[in-house]
Amino acid sequence: MGRSHRVQRPLMSSSRTRGRRNACWYTCPENNAKVAVLGASGGIGQPLSLLLKNSPLVSRLSLYDIAHTPGVAADLSHIETRATVKGFLGPEQLPECLKGCDVVVIPAGVPRKPGMTRDDLFNTNASIVATLTTACAKHCPEAMICIISNPVNSTIPITSEVFKKHGVYNPNRIFGVTTLDIVRANTFVAELKGLDPARVSVPVIGGHAGKTIIPLISQCTPKVDFPQDQLEKLTGRIQEAGTEVVKAKAGAGSATLSMAYAGARFVFSLVDAMNGKEGVIECSFVRSEETESPYFSTPLLLGKNGIEKNLGIGKITPFEEKMVAEAMSELKASIKKGEDFAKNFK
Repeated sequence: MGRSHRVQRPLMSSSRTRGRRNACWYTCPENNAKVAVLGASGGIGQPLSLLLKNSPLVSRLSLYDIAHTPGVAADLSHIETRATVKGFLGPEQLPECLKGCDVVVIPAGVPRKPGMTRDDLFNTNASIVATLTTACAKHCPEAMICIISNPVNSTIPITSEVFKKHGVYNPNRIFGVTTLDIVRANTFVAELKGLDPARVSVPVIGGHAGKTIIPLISQCTPKVDFPQDQLEKLTGRIQEAGTEVVKAKAGAGSATLSMAYAGARFVFSLVDAMNGKEGVIECSFVRSEETESPYFSTPLLLGKNGIEKNLGIGKITPFEEKMVAEAMSELKASIKKGEDFAKNFK
């Protein structure tokens, strides 16, 4: 699996080259992505918005939340990059925020606290996601929808059902952002093998919670080998890495900075593909026919209209096959929980 795209380096250059380079960004129509961040004032939303503001791919950044967005937008608007930034506050300003958006990223919701699973967030975050995606279905039905809000294994089925209800469902445009699992797998493998993490690529399939997170170490580029006990330990660490951060923050939040990085990486890959770049591959939790689970994360070839081709699971080891089998019941239960919630959501 080749890595498609990394979060871009900060836009730093001399004043002599800056004007010349920026002239291209202003004149190339493909570098004009209009991106909305819903939940922009939160722990993920703020650093994510900063990374998006820093990208030449983004021309307009619309920030929405129920508190503090005017301040976040004013702060970001002083940064010397081309994206215009506007803050929107409260439900009455949400339609205006979404109008004309190409990509909507949703990190809104409550973070995990020590002792909580992603599933414990369901009651609060399910309502938030259903409300926000209802607005998306009404005001930007053609946009790419990237859901970060946990539990992703349930919030993606919720999003799909909401879009179906409004008659605008397109499974190729709704993504559960699981990129942080890949970022972590790359980092941990690189640490153990003394490699440059930027050159390591580990596909992670399945879902985005505990044992549904299935790193395919056998498909790592470059090829790596671990003894079985070390492989099991590494797999367990990747699966529980979110809990590692929640514990380390001791009640002060969850993985916000690494999630913002991973979210930005996914958005940049998506926008690159929408702009016509070929061979852009990212894993994401999407509607799928690759397994018996109706939603499943696998490597996806991205294109102008979202998912161009699901690349599937590929050849895996018996150890990885066992993990896929063991993830099924939990995955299906989380998906059903999301679908049931959406059907009853008013």
